[in-house]
Amino acid sequence: MNKTALYNKHVSMGAKMVPFAGFEMPVQYSGLTEEHFAVREKAGLFDVSHMGQFFIEGEGALALLQKVTTNNVANIVDGQAQYSCLPNENGGIVDDLIVYKMADDKYFVVVNASNIDKDWAHISKYNSYGAEMKNVSDEMSLLAIQGPLATQILQKLTDTALSEIPYYHFTIGTVAGVSDVIISNTGYTGSGGFEIYFKNEDAEKLWDTILEAGKEEGLLPCGLGARDTLRLEKGFCLYGNDIDDTTSPMEAGLGWITKLDKDFVSKEIFEQQKAEGVTRKLVGFEMTERGIPRHDYPVVDAEGNVIGKVTSGTSSPMLKNGIGMAYVDLPHNKLGTEIFIQIRNKNIGAKVVKMPFVK
Repeated sequence: MNKTALYNKHVSMGAKMVPFAGFEMPVQYSGLTEEHFAVREKAGLFDVSHMGQFFIEGEGALALLQKVTTNNVANIVDGQAQYSCLPNENGGIVDDLIVYKMADDKYFVVVNASNIDKDWAHISKYNSYGAEMKNVSDEMSLLAIQGPLATQILQKLTDTALSEIPYYHFTIGTVAGVSDVIISNTGYTGSGGFEIYFKNEDAEKLWDTILEAGKEEGLLPCGLGARDTLRLEKGFCLYGNDIDDTTSPMEAGLGWITKLDKDFVSKEIFEQQKAEGVTRKLVGFEMTERGIPRHDYPVVDAEGNVIGKVTSGTSSPMLKNGIGMAYVDLPHNKLGTEIFIQIRNKNIGAKVVKMPFVK
């Protein structure tokens, strides 16, 4: 198993470690619910250094990214980030990712840990543009400080005016004496905050310094367990669960990042899906009866016919109720539609609701 630069730190702090995407990662420290509420109400610190990072540079960088991603990279300016995905040749999703524009000929791309090699091979396959590609995943660490007090805590450690960095924008600055840190107003919790990218050798120093700086605000170290419940409450897709090589962005509610005003892989498939519609859609649902939905549970209608399957599910700490996402056949995707989740061979009531589950 791979280990992040903070592995020893997590073990010494008593984190429960689990295998995730080929890495030994902390799933929780003090407990999932406590960590979840810390992020919603105060702040939490996550080690997400397992994520992959590529630099794509040179004259052909923009052309290459335009070809392999669904969103329009030409629309972002220096210092701006863009959520997007890599479509495969069959209209499925190789991965979802964030593209950071550093300059006209320099981009920084952040991908999911489980897909680093797959994404690298896929992008390389289309690099007929002479773009220079560098995989720096093994050299960089990533911390996410998330929550309503995250800005206040991180501001103690940097001269960069954090409140002047708009959502999905970034800058390069010094944090706790560490220079050349990418400071990004992004995150996967829906509670605001920053993600910071830096060299592995600075990981322990930044982890310790941020935790110390956030003590009086109630900052807690958080694991992947709380990260999952937080993202699900906000309706954020998780690769491998809610999107994968067999799901279309149009089915997944990602039409907003699929820009048909440029040429890219599988564009014709998405044009056809937009014109003719799709047969299933990713929806959010809340349980109307007692039960916790889980990945791969069947979704059925009132007559017991299978109409889909759960992709993500949990008991929401904020709502104290079962919530989830599922692909369902049309027309069962309409808001308010009664559906049933098969939990241990029983059909438990639920209804289709608008996401995010927690505002």
